[in-house]
Amino acid sequence: MKSENSRNTIIFIVITVIFLFAYQAFVLQPQADARRAAQLAAAEKSAPVPGQVGTAADASGAPTVFITDRRQALGTAKRVPIQTPTLRGSLSLVGSRIDDLFLTEYDQTLAEGSPPVELFRPQGMNHAYFAQFGWIGANVAGGVPGPNTPWQLTAGSVLTPTTPVTLTWDNGQGLRFTRVVAVDDRYVFTVTDTVANLGTQAITLRPYGRVERQGIPSDLGKQPILHEGAIGTFSKGSGFSTEQVKYNDWVKKGRVQHETTGGWLGITDKYWMAALIPDQAETVGAEFRVRDVNGLNVHEANLQGSVRTVAPGAQIVETQRLFAGAKRNEVLADYEKSLDLPRFIYAIDWGFLFFLTRPIFLVVDFFFGVFGNFGLAILALTVVVKVIMFPLANKAYESLSKMRNLQPKMEELKKKYADDAPKQQQELMALYQREKINPLAGCIPIIIQIPVFYALYKVLFVTIEMRHAPFFGWIQDLSVRDPSNIWTLFGLIPWDPSTVPLIGGLISIHGGGGFTLALSVLAIFYGATMWLQQAMNPPAPDPVQRKIFAFMPLVFTFIMAPFAAGLLVYWSWNNILSILQQYVIMHRFKAENPIDQFIDKYIKKTAT
Repeated sequence: MKSENSRNTIIFIVITVIFLFAYQAFVLQPQADARRAAQLAAAEKSAPVPGQVGTAADASGAPTVFITDRRQALGTAKRVPIQTPTLRGSLSLVGSRIDDLFLTEYDQTLAEGSPPVELFRPQGMNHAYFAQFGWIGANVAGGVPGPNTPWQLTAGSVLTPTTPVTLTWDNGQGLRFTRVVAVDDRYVFTVTDTVANLGTQAITLRPYGRVERQGIPSDLGKQPILHEGAIGTFSKGSGFSTEQVKYNDWVKKGRVQHETTGGWLGITDKYWMAALIPDQAETVGAEFRVRDVNGLNVHEANLQGSVRTVAPGAQIVETQRLFAGAKRNEVLADYEKSLDLPRFIYAIDWGFLFFLTRPIFLVVDFFFGVFGNFGLAILALTVVVKVIMFPLANKAYESLSKMRNLQPKMEELKKKYADDAPKQQQELMALYQREKINPLAGCIPIIIQIPVFYALYKVLFVTIEMRHAPFFGWIQDLSVRDPSNIWTLFGLIPWDPSTVPLIGGLISIHGGGGFTLALSVLAIFYGATMWLQQAMNPPAPDPVQRKIFAFMPLVFTFIMAPFAAGLLVYWSWNNILSILQQYVIMHRFKAENPIDQFIDKYIKKTAT
């Protein structure tokens, strides 16, 4: 029985690995998403409350007292409105900062009237987040424009895709700075700076760009399988490599520097990113830096261009770009092509299985284009995966069916050689050879499913296309857990389980922690399909193993309950297809199965 026990042991190990993998890496995600949505909603509600204005720190520093009213913060400087099909906000004439930006195509939550997602936040507010551009010049008479320079609006009134704006500043010592800011109909700003030297001495300047975040909101950088923080692609030899530095590591390192020809760098969240894009033919200095300002960590992604000398009567021109928007795959791919940006699609965190994760996303996205529903697209993906694995699964189910038919003979061998284990094993192996059975074949479909499972989970978790993507009925967001709850009889009882003392967090879908008693419709359906699929397999010969396997569907029902609804849709549909395939094969081999047994009992019961 050694081979038989080995097969069951391997299956048990595989299931245990899935259990641990799921519990440690994935199960916290739905609760974190719920907390994030709640925090964003709370922040938006608190925004109109007036606060106190403190004295701002020096250039690009953090204030010691924050402005809590956004309108008050915006009112500290003259502004140019920004209005595009995808963006709404304003540009501050103080420092020429792009510091007020909302993504109008995305709402914070699914609730009716939910405000749009905020990307940038003005200086002076808690967690200020903005981009700015300027010049570095040592010993320049009259100075260069900095973060607190008051620019003049000399052309244009509203920044739109068809109407750029022109800003000017004269240092009073022979240098005139002219800045033209343009924006496209999606997420890229183009900043073109012209410096004219009207004096009698040559001056030396170096352009820079900066994305700055003053402090990190508490809901960012907490996911173990998601990158949030510094990101950039830099030239390396004859190619490019992408570097990611999580917020915690960023603070520990303090500064990370690169010299690169082309590439890009910035700060990324789960779905949104702000990235600086230099001229791809220019060699620039790139830097991720963290500064402690008034006890607050200020995170910066900095870009410094090459040194320029401006002769008397001459002028120079520098063009930089800023991506500020949603990390939508098709948008990133378009910019990668049109701006010749290396690896821009890898702003999305495809993970270490990127060679599997991104193709799976592309398949799902293709089927979405066909069906117009991501839930149906996931069902179609499942069919594709089953077709690819069909030959292997067929062999596995054939072996399982033959083994089920051999159960009586196996029991006879165990009784006949009960006191002679080596002989029992020898005869069992001979029986497998005569019947052309591979006792380990049943493990193959399970093992192959593990990377597919992870890749789909990653797709559901990191791609903005899945965010707020509905299926049917009560499933309005496939990227988060099924909102139905057995403790409310799936919506029939109007009460909030989270209010129950001590165990409220365990029976509410919004409770924290990795374990939950709040079973949803999809979780229960998944558990039922897992139980039926397991019942189709031959029972484990060892009584202890048999009890463990019998308990597994119940355990996994609770484990899978907090997972994204889209993942439960995939796994349940995969189980159904597996059951159908195995049922057909078991019929072909005339093996007993629980479906036929149930039908026979029902027919006999109705006949009597």
